Amino acid sequence: MSDRTMARQVLLFIWFLSLSSALGQVSYSIPEEMAKGSLVGNIAQDLGLDLKRLKSGKARIYTGDSAEYIELNKERGVLLIKERIDREALCGQTTPCALHLQIILENPMQFYSVNVEVLDINDNAPFFEKTEMSFRMSESASIGAKFTIEPARDFDVGINGLQTYSLKPTDNFALKFKIQPGGDHHIEMTLQKPLDREKQEHMSLTLTAIDGGDPQMSGNIQINIIVLDANDNSPVFTQSVYKATVTENSPKGTIVATVSASDQDQGVNSEIIYTITNTNDVRSKFEINDTDGKVRLIGLVDYETTRRYEIRVQASDHGGLTDSCKIVVDVIDINDNKPVINIMSKTNVIAENSASETVVTMINVQDLDSEGNGKVQCSVNENIPFSLKSTNSNFFSLVTDSDLDRERESEYNISVTCADEGVPSLSSSVTLSLQISDVNDNAPVFEKSSYEASVQENNTPSLSIFTVRARDADFHQNARVSYILEDSSVNGVPVSSLVSVSADSGVIHAVRSFDYEQIKDFQFRVKAQDGGSPPLSSNASVKIIIQDQNDNAPQVLYPVQSGVSVVAEIVPRSADVGYLVTKVVAVDVDSGQNAWLSYKLQKATDRALFEVGLQNGEIRTVRQVTDKDAVKQRLTVVVEDNGQPSRSATVNVNVAVADSFPEVLSEFTDFTHDKEYNDNLTFYLVLALAVVSFLFIVSIIAILSVKCYRWRRERMFYKSGANLPVIPYYPPLYADVGGTGTLQHVYNYEVCRTTDSRKSDLKYVRPCSESIISLDTSGTQTLTHAQREKLTFDDCGDQQKPPTADWRFTQNQRPGPSGAAATPEVAMGTGPWPNPPTEAEQLQALMAAANEVSEATNTLAPGSMGLTTRYSPQFTLQHVPDYRQNVYIPGSTATLTSNQQQVQQQQQALPPAQVPVPQPEPPKAAQTPASKKKSTKKEKK
Repeated sequence: MSDRTMARQVLLFIWFLSLSSALGQVSYSIPEEMAKGSLVGNIAQDLGLDLKRLKSGKARIYTGDSAEYIELNKERGVLLIKERIDREALCGQTTPCALHLQIILENPMQFYSVNVEVLDINDNAPFFEKTEMSFRMSESASIGAKFTIEPARDFDVGINGLQTYSLKPTDNFALKFKIQPGGDHHIEMTLQKPLDREKQEHMSLTLTAIDGGDPQMSGNIQINIIVLDANDNSPVFTQSVYKATVTENSPKGTIVATVSASDQDQGVNSEIIYTITNTNDVRSKFEINDTDGKVRLIGLVDYETTRRYEIRVQASDHGGLTDSCKIVVDVIDINDNKPVINIMSKTNVIAENSASETVVTMINVQDLDSEGNGKVQCSVNENIPFSLKSTNSNFFSLVTDSDLDRERESEYNISVTCADEGVPSLSSSVTLSLQISDVNDNAPVFEKSSYEASVQENNTPSLSIFTVRARDADFHQNARVSYILEDSSVNGVPVSSLVSVSADSGVIHAVRSFDYEQIKDFQFRVKAQDGGSPPLSSNASVKIIIQDQNDNAPQVLYPVQSGVSVVAEIVPRSADVGYLVTKVVAVDVDSGQNAWLSYKLQKATDRALFEVGLQNGEIRTVRQVTDKDAVKQRLTVVVEDNGQPSRSATVNVNVAVADSFPEVLSEFTDFTHDKEYNDNLTFYLVLALAVVSFLFIVSIIAILSVKCYRWRRERMFYKSGANLPVIPYYPPLYADVGGTGTLQHVYNYEVCRTTDSRKSDLKYVRPCSESIISLDTSGTQTLTHAQREKLTFDDCGDQQKPPTADWRFTQNQRPGPSGAAATPEVAMGTGPWPNPPTEAEQLQALMAAANEVSEATNTLAPGSMGLTTRYSPQFTLQHVPDYRQNVYIPGSTATLTSNQQQVQQQQQALPPAQVPVPQPEPPKAAQTPASKKKSTKKEKK
């Protein structure tokens, strides 16, 4: 391509850019046959769009039904070649050749028009339809005779198209070339030198067609000339140009036009033959009768494909002389194409709160017809909140024109109908389905603004009382209703402690059992809230009425029943019939018929003497009181309510039939001692006695088990013969070092009893000999006998003195094997040890101790069991053996005794402390109570 051609294309491109700026659209110019992926232009920069907008708007190219030669690179914002473009195949001879496409953006919807002009390059050489052409010329042809030559064709246009012809050789003929107004080429070969058949009968010429491209390309055709005998007149058409019209889709055989030519010759030389010399598709559409010149239609003509045909007709005689003319056939358009509706962009779902003028769908309508047949009007069905707006030629936008409400209409089937203005009018339609998405714009609505329900008292917790329901006109999550109990209080109690509401079903449950006597009704509010964001809610008032049940027995207010004193009504013996003795007053906390009370006389000492009013509870005499009537009269009155089932209460009324108070007092003195105890009190007494007996038996079994266990362990150690430590023996009234003895303290009791044990009391006295044996906190030292006597006397005088260092035993005097050394007497068992108590004495002591524990631990209210004990220091347990007279500590030489003389004798009998031998003889087994008993029997024998 030359520099001049390149400069022309650049100027043309600048001109298109300036034109596009004026029209508000972008235009590009590209040469044909560009490789795939070649750059067309930076559409983002030229439209002033951001690359993010191309991505977010899902930018794409819309070309209608035509092939897509251009593609959009959203990453770079440029247009690229998608398919190789052949300008000749795309536009043929039409200039300029342009691709019209639209750039579509969404959110919001926008589109831009883009025109891409395809520039021609010299990629096609001129060519002739035939490879050779023949002419028959008379030798008498005059100078200047014209012979029409079939022009060459070049698919290129403009400068690259066919530009000129050349004829070689040019001895007899000259070539004339001119361009017709329609763009067709007219080539004539003019005779400039007479022909002489006798010299040259056949001539061969070469006609070359040359284009204007760089480099130039050309095509050749061979012209053969046959020189004939003289025919000096050529045919002549009556018109050089004929005009005709034909309606598209006309049937075959329709006569389009008739041409006529004349020849002044006579005979055979005057006979004219008509032929069509076009080399394109005209021959497939039209034909001409070679004798009469009538042009007929042999194919279908379509206005949308070709709007005008130019038919070149040649008339020739038998002498080879010719003339030519042109028939211009205009195709008349008819309304034979329906409008084609193309959906450029569509939204399937739109929110019900969308603003007015929101674009829903963009539509492109194409009608290939012309003028009125191609003008299209579109409309939508009525009574819908949508309308069509024309945004550009044949471009429509479906927009909202009023508020949407999903609850009124959740889906629209929008029928878009497009009709042209032809006669008859043709139309086409398309149905668009549009869903309306829900927005939380409706609050839940209760069926009632207030509810009222009733429930029986004493209901079971979690009882379902009734159900509240609310409906939400929204959809899905926005219509999901949750029920919430609003915070409030009933008589200072939170309502949530009375009832609960199921969040899903709205069922109201009782949280606890209701009592009509405490609360008769209460109100609260339930809130229904949907699941939208933000949530909407509404309230409803609920009133719960508690219905009474007969769950309370009548309560007698008078006469008052008391076990402390006796109340008696006095009736004089002179009382007449109907004398009012007293009145039984009772109430029932229930309501309605459950509180209606009736009074009946159940038992009486003399039923013929008294009667009770059924409604008022008045006790009156039925007959005259006589001297034979007993002084003490006991009446049992039953008070019964009217509930189902009925409940009742009884009351005892004491009546004294006497004329004076001393007579009444003498009769009722021991009344309290003679009254019967009710069944409940008897049951509790029996139960208490059984518990005490059980604890006593368990204590005896436990003590015996411990004694047996210790006795068996001592026997095992004695039989082993090993040098084992001596197990200490403690009398029952003394505590061992670990504090596990039977009784850790000595108690003195004074018991005072009366004939009526219910009126006894209990007295505790601190004993004087409480601290007989004292141990230090470490448990490693023991008091001597003398120190114990002194401490005992001091304690009785309530003047206990702190211990001194003399109280402690030395290391050799400690009990058990823990002493550093023992005396030989102790080691051999020959020391001055006292005799342990017998088994009978031990058992007697244990029984006394268990009895004391049982009596001390069972503390009952006065009068509940009819037995109490009064204690004082004057009463001492004499049946318990006094083991304080002779107390010994195993493992030690010390002996504790209550006799001062025995202490002195034992101190004299004790040998002095000796140095322990390294390996003393093993000690003999300690004397057990059993062995002691055997020795005692032997002594008796």
